[in-house]
Amino acid sequence: MTDRIGLAEMEGVLGLMRDAARGEVMSRFRRLDHADIRTKSSALDVVTAADEAAERVITHALRDLYPDALIVGEEAVAADPSLLSGLGQAGLAFVIDPIDGTANYAAGVPLFGVMVSAVAGGEVVGGVILDPICDVAAVAARGQGAWLHDRDGGRRAMRVAAPVAPEAMSGNASWRYLAPDLRDAVTRNLPRVMGSWDFRCAAQEYLMLVDGKCHFLLFNRTLPWDHLAGWLIHKEAGGHAAHFDGSPYRVTDRVGGLLYAPDHTSWTALRDLLLGAS
Repeated sequence: MTDRIGLAEMEGVLGLMRDAARGEVMSRFRRLDHADIRTKSSALDVVTAADEAAERVITHALRDLYPDALIVGEEAVAADPSLLSGLGQAGLAFVIDPIDGTANYAAGVPLFGVMVSAVAGGEVVGGVILDPICDVAAVAARGQGAWLHDRDGGRRAMRVAAPVAPEAMSGNASWRYLAPDLRDAVTRNLPRVMGSWDFRCAAQEYLMLVDGKCHFLLFNRTLPWDHLAGWLIHKEAGGHAAHFDGSPYRVTDRVGGLLYAPDHTSWTALRDLLLGAS
């Protein structure tokens, strides 16, 4: 099934994501009632009626196009965690994050996104990240590059930033979920880079990273809906990413963290700076 998923197919996925974003996400933005927002694991981990509606629409559209594919949605997994067990073995699967940055969305902050990735035989073969506010998207298929699609139908190739020394890098280190000793090291060393920020939204941070607008990202949690699309787009844009120990990121990985940089050399230098003891 891997041959079925190329840029044309992922551009088709972008089309159905745009439909869901317009019909279910943007129509509810800054119009949610209190009853439309529920807390999951913490005050920053919320789900809204828009998340659930958008996931339903995207899921149904993907099932119409790919009736034999496994569909793994973030909210569906919250209801049935066993859905994740088939992701590594599926001939074809799609992973959906209906709204990444839901805490921002629920608060009326225009920093959120919609992400879908395609997985075949345990490998990421396609990824789309959509910014519904600006109606722009990053689209990639394995071996076919990364492309920015604008609201008018135009597209251009995307490339990561040029490699620089860590002290000249900007980006974000999401330290909230790191183990205490690693969190202490990262927060102590983070002022040594050029600049850092936190959008509370991986989708928006990936959009900056893959288009060369920043140099690095660091995450601890590696949930597939948060990272598979961004990982592939970053790779196709020329970047290097790996777990903190340097091992490659896999579809089924849930631990080990993720660090992104322009290339392997700058990745190693950045890891040493951010995760080092001094």
